[in-house]
Amino acid sequence: MGASRADQFREFAAGRAAHLYRSACLLTSGDTHLAEDLVQETLGRMYVLWGRVSRIDNPAGYAQTVLVRVFLTHKRRRSATERPVGELPDTAPESGEDPALRIALLGALGQLAPKDRAVVVLRYWEDRSIEETADALNVSSAAVRTRAVRALARLREQLGGSLVEFAAH
Repeated sequence: MGASRADQFREFAAGRAAHLYRSACLLTSGDTHLAEDLVQETLGRMYVLWGRVSRIDNPAGYAQTVLVRVFLTHKRRRSATERPVGELPDTAPESGEDPALRIALLGALGQLAPKDRAVVVLRYWEDRSIEETADALNVSSAAVRTRAVRALARLREQLGGSLVEFAAH
């Protein structure tokens, strides 16, 4: 007899939580507390649907879609504008990372509209196709292209025109 539904989900969640968290941090412009909340909400929704989700071809991709939708729902709430006071936690940078560049990028992402930010994260961080991004956001491919062009132009304005140094991750 195979592993139970709960065991299968635990294994999935343990394997995907870190990736979901990194994506959530980008979506929230570095708000680690909100990112943790979004991941918990995503995993909670995934657990409820796990019997059906575990049979689809790409449960990890589905989890990313759920994460983006949870983020967009959160941004529509009135309380979404409340911001905790404090600084980003002190962590030792990994070799080759520049914390100032990371903070600049997170700040620039934070200036984008939530849907534009979601497009940037899905297209360029998650490396999804235009069609996959459109499906995740429930919009047309043309809307994804338009948002991507607009978001990248805004990022170039804010970051001084050179995104090449931010492209390596």
